Amino acid sequence: MDEPRQAEGGTHLLTRRRYVAVLGGMTALFVAVSILAPLIGPAAISFTQALSDHESTDFNILLRVRVPRVLMAGLVGGALALSGVTFQAILRNPLASPFTLGVSGGAALGAVLAILFAGGGASAGLWIPLAAFAGALAVVFTVHTLAGARRHPSPVTLLLAGVVLNFVCASLIQLVHYYADLTQSFLMVRWMMGSLDVFEYRTLAYVAPVVIAILFVLAYHARALNALSAGPDWARSRGVDVKRLVTLNYFAASLLTGAVVAHSGPIGFVGLIVPHVVRLVLGADHRLLVPCSFLGGGAFLVVCDTFARTALSPVEVPVGIITAVLGGPFFLWLLLFRRRELFF
Repeated sequence: MDEPRQAEGGTHLLTRRRYVAVLGGMTALFVAVSILAPLIGPAAISFTQALSDHESTDFNILLRVRVPRVLMAGLVGGALALSGVTFQAILRNPLASPFTLGVSGGAALGAVLAILFAGGGASAGLWIPLAAFAGALAVVFTVHTLAGARRHPSPVTLLLAGVVLNFVCASLIQLVHYYADLTQSFLMVRWMMGSLDVFEYRTLAYVAPVVIAILFVLAYHARALNALSAGPDWARSRGVDVKRLVTLNYFAASLLTGAVVAHSGPIGFVGLIVPHVVRLVLGADHRLLVPCSFLGGGAFLVVCDTFARTALSPVEVPVGIITAVLGGPFFLWLLLFRRRELFF
């Protein structure tokens, strides 16, 4: 017989049976969306033809274009949602996300600098992810250094330092735009819209191990995050090293964000909306929130990207625009009508 376990700092009971059922359901949803999405597109394909003839156009479209793109969308969406729920937990702020902490801004600054100095040519394709990742890491360490100037930095200090650096990065991006030519400026704007249009299995091989490893690290700290959600004093009384927990999870979530944003560009609202929706449906226990946010974020971005590449075919809309169009009004609805659930 399953014994109910109360989430520390939460209000919902979590049984082993419920844990397996919910996690199994979210996994099934993620898998179903990932299987169906490659079959949808402006060009009709035959699944059997694609599998039977490796020289066919259907094979190239399905397994060399759509499948890696869908898998990358699942990784990026899951990573952004996972980062969002982590930032919201360690900072105890419902508006915390990779954008508000400046990680995405640092990646964007690195990317536009790479486009500027690489001349916007073919060589920029190699340098953009590297420069974006370096820019994200630079902001992460700068924010932590500024927040750590005090002996016991508060979450508010960490959040405000991230917001300030985000504005600084935005200003520097505008300065780079001013000195860029027309082609470079177009590439910069296009990258900052967020897109998943060109990916290979090799890119997945680089990104997937980082995302999966950090997922397990953050899931391991889920119980401690439950205690932290009730307040740092309560967490310390339960034996949690609050400073170590916040620092480790901050760097893990930031590294996770930088790893995916470096390839996809900044895709907004996934890290803000998905954790709140999952929390609204499943409750505040991070033992469910962490893995389910990852699975829900992956499924959400796969659906958004499928819509982006098919809705206005043959024109393809950057997926960052789709998530912003959907996420903005939905978040306003949460703010106006479900305020109690939003501000946990």
